[in-house]
Amino acid sequence: MSEAANVRPVTSIAAFYAIAYEMETDAVERYKVLADQMQTHNNGELVLIFLDLARAEGLHAEEIRRMAGELGVESKSGPIGSWRSESPEAADLSAAHYLMTPRDALLMALAGEERAVAFYTGLAAAATDPEIRKLAEEFIAEETEHVELCHRLLRRYPPAGAERYEDPDPPLAGD
Repeated sequence: MSEAANVRPVTSIAAFYAIAYEMETDAVERYKVLADQMQTHNNGELVLIFLDLARAEGLHAEEIRRMAGELGVESKSGPIGSWRSESPEAADLSAAHYLMTPRDALLMALAGEERAVAFYTGLAAAATDPEIRKLAEEFIAEETEHVELCHRLLRRYPPAGAERYEDPDPPLAGD
């Protein structure tokens, strides 16, 4: 089932902003975790990429906080914001590998942005309030811009060969 088809309606603008803010802050935290992992593995290039992705998501979170104004963004998201599994935009940690490339990192980011588009598409489709639908459509456009940005950035990093994950020092099983 797609992310868009698995969305319950949001019943207030305040709840919408809270959900959007939570998605962005979850993405920030996930990218910081990935940056820390890459630091541990001395992959400085990916540390910088993940920190830059965290910064971009943080800017979007602050934009949402500003848009929400007096409505605020805390604790109003209800059951949708208490994700059944993962926040839609958060990077998939299971896809991380200490030998990953900048392209791999950008593909992780692209997947998160695509899930965010699908999520907001589902919110727009489920909305009964025209204001919530309009807001969801604005967020679809914003996240679509992020998808397009990921595609532009990916053009800088051509696909690597299959050998890229050949681990020169694999872990030993059974020790």
